[in-house]
Amino acid sequence: MNITLNKTDSVNTTITLEIEKADYANEVKSALKELQKKTDLPGFRKGQIPVSFLSQKYGKSILAEELNKLVSKSLTDYIQDNKLLLLGEPLSAEEQPPIDFDKQENFTFIFDVGLPPEIDIKLTKDDRLPYYQIQVTEEMIDKQIEGFRVRFGSNELAEEVEEKDLVKGKLIELDENGEPKEKGIVLDNAVLMPAYLKNEEEKAKFTGLKLQSTIVFNPYTAYDGTEAELASFLKIKKEEVKNYTGNFSFEINEISRYKEAEINQELFDKVYGTETVNSEEAFREKIKEDLTLQLAPQSDFKFFFDARKLLDEKSSDAQFPDAFLKRWLLASNPKNTPESIEKEFPAIIKELKFHTIRERLIEEYEITIDDGDLRDYAKRATRSQLAQYGIYGTADDVLDKHAGEMLKNQDSYKALGDRIFEDKLLKILKEQVTLEPQEISVEEFQKLLSENAN
Repeated sequence: MNITLNKTDSVNTTITLEIEKADYANEVKSALKELQKKTDLPGFRKGQIPVSFLSQKYGKSILAEELNKLVSKSLTDYIQDNKLLLLGEPLSAEEQPPIDFDKQENFTFIFDVGLPPEIDIKLTKDDRLPYYQIQVTEEMIDKQIEGFRVRFGSNELAEEVEEKDLVKGKLIELDENGEPKEKGIVLDNAVLMPAYLKNEEEKAKFTGLKLQSTIVFNPYTAYDGTEAELASFLKIKKEEVKNYTGNFSFEINEISRYKEAEINQELFDKVYGTETVNSEEAFREKIKEDLTLQLAPQSDFKFFFDARKLLDEKSSDAQFPDAFLKRWLLASNPKNTPESIEKEFPAIIKELKFHTIRERLIEEYEITIDDGDLRDYAKRATRSQLAQYGIYGTADDVLDKHAGEMLKNQDSYKALGDRIFEDKLLKILKEQVTLEPQEISVEEFQKLLSENAN
């Protein structure tokens, strides 16, 4: 067999495989012998059918199958052995010569191949890019503290009802005379929160009531006839709600009030661990540090967007094998049409171009990742995710467990690997160019992102 590479231009080439009978004869012979063992035809004993008969009947299809396997393996091996970087998959060439299995013993197979362009980009300190640092405001710190106070608060018993209290008591359905209704609803542990009542007049009846007080109110009016809430409160089915539009008495037996945590050492310890911070000033500073870390990925995202734009501009003359790629896209997905490909092609090339640039830079700067990188990143991702819910100071063994579970999932494993490559590339890009730090408000930053999206 003879395999040759013929470059049409810098991004288009053909691979030609010239196959002689000696390259496939043994495989065809073996395939016919295997067929002989398995074939059962009338007039012949099983396993005794003459190979010549089978060759006459099935030889052409067997030859085609063995050639297909030989071509596929030889093409793949050639590409791997020669470390060819391809765009898409090889396609049978448009000038592929016709094949006649009846007359030919030697065959020629030609494949069109698309290659990525050689993109050589150099970044220097003359390249200047803004790095937007989102300001952490006192308002943001106050909001985070309020979140901690709510999260680490506790329920306390109270003597008098306030709007946001949880009120428990005995609920009794009344008749038209204001007396307990015979066979009416009686609940010993009814629960409501005045704040959730929709009718202001009914809500006002509860404010200021003390323990053991009894009030008459109309649940149907209070909840504005909302079936789901009434069914839950009265412990009935939704379709029965319409039958309970009268008054009820409610004897208050317990008032529970959620009290936000005080800003003191107890709160500091619950949030960050024992004696990590020892004053409100240090608490606020630690929150500011955490918020800054949480916002950093957004700053990096914007920088990466701007760096990508710079890289794109520096490689504006890069040419791709457009005609080949359009053929490959059409052949690789039956849903594609020439019209849809033409419409989407600019965006496809844009992504393909950046992917090519990214791979060149990863190779140039010898960026690699190992299992340690993956586990560390998975732990950081878990810690960051927990921080979004206000959970800090998670033990290392817990993070290890979460990271292990994350890495068992193949999709997560691949996604983490891509992110690590991107983060390492991001770090290198920051080092190559001159950064121009700019402090910016959250609102201004969001406006910048919105402008980029458009």
